[in-house]
Amino acid sequence: MDVSQALNIINDWKPNQVETLADLLPIELINEAYSLTDTVTMRKRKLTLESMVWLLVGMAIYNNKSMKDLVNLLDIVDRTGKAFVAPSALTQRRKTLGESAIKAVFTCMTTSWIKSANLPQWNGLTLLGVDGVVWRTPDSPQNNDAFSRQKGTQYPQVRMVCQMELSSHLITGSAFDDYNVNEMVLAEKLIETTPDHSVTMFDKGFYSLGLLHKWNQTGQARHWLIPLKKNTQYEVIQSLGRNDKLVLLRSNPRARKLWPELPETVTARLVTRKIKGKDYQVLTSMVEALRFPSKDIASLYEHRWEIELGYREQKQYMLGNRLTLRSRLPELVKQELWGILLTYNLIRYQMVELSFSLKGNYLPYQLSFNGTLAHITALLVGLPYSTPGAIPRQLKGFHNMAESLILEGRRERTFPRTVKPRPQRYAKNKKAAHLK
Repeated sequence: MDVSQALNIINDWKPNQVETLADLLPIELINEAYSLTDTVTMRKRKLTLESMVWLLVGMAIYNNKSMKDLVNLLDIVDRTGKAFVAPSALTQRRKTLGESAIKAVFTCMTTSWIKSANLPQWNGLTLLGVDGVVWRTPDSPQNNDAFSRQKGTQYPQVRMVCQMELSSHLITGSAFDDYNVNEMVLAEKLIETTPDHSVTMFDKGFYSLGLLHKWNQTGQARHWLIPLKKNTQYEVIQSLGRNDKLVLLRSNPRARKLWPELPETVTARLVTRKIKGKDYQVLTSMVEALRFPSKDIASLYEHRWEIELGYREQKQYMLGNRLTLRSRLPELVKQELWGILLTYNLIRYQMVELSFSLKGNYLPYQLSFNGTLAHITALLVGLPYSTPGAIPRQLKGFHNMAESLILEGRRERTFPRTVKPRPQRYAKNKKAAHLK
């Protein structure tokens, strides 16, 4: 029994208050996503559409397996029942699929998950975070031509900027390009897909009046929050409290040339918070003092670190510290990245469902990602070989163990944040002859 057959059997069994694993990747949403691209002709091919999606999911979860082992492990077969064990055949199918199709699948799935997640809000706003990350690609001639490399590294790299809903860690949008492309250029691509009635938190590296102004002016109530960058010039126009002021920020001619809609001045709110005798200041577009109290804003920025934890979950836990992606062609590199984001959201949405089944007000980020990943991995391996009668029992047991995934409260930081040296695969030989 292949994966799609096992998942169809699961769909026929829906106990009260227990969602099925197949609901994470409904076939109708996959078909809807493919219909938005030019890949609908793949229906006539031997390898089914849903099998290609599960292949990319398997590449992210079982990243240490070869393509041949991956197909056998997930029991991915064609319409005739024959396994696609030839790597060349799978590569050709991935080329036919392309990047746009799996991006459409990611968008459709994520939209559906966010609507079903019933996410909490802060003063009527969805909490979002934006940050960048770098991925390393194989050192192939095609990747070398398409992607630049960071100084001191031997591998071409891709720069990615993601937007995350911070209570669930669901990735709501992403943009990536060559390593030399600036993060603010990629962040601009996320403006159109940012939900209304939200507040997006940036680190100070994203400070650009043009970007922040456009972010706030697009849609309805799309607010932003960012730490005050050193040497930023501002003029206080009104005091709202001891540590709360309305300020005027002035744009320069170069910024107005890059952002034609940017005015000469932008009004923002400056909130100061003192921690252990040191002042921390944040700028925000939330200028309504009665609706957004300064004490709430001052403690809000610390939630931005959730996106940093999300990147760690992807790279260390889900990919097992695999430093390099497996795709050797640029178009397949981008397809693999969308597959990684889709797989991450698949796991994270399952954690949303698990948090619903717990007694108490637990948020998804308070559950163990590593533990959930281990259980989902075991389920994906076992489902194709399970009898139909055993599947409901396995799923019920999966949801019943949600309490064991609750994390302990986070401890306070003992040491200040520091830049750590880049880890090396091999130890340095300080007694080498050529060093003498």
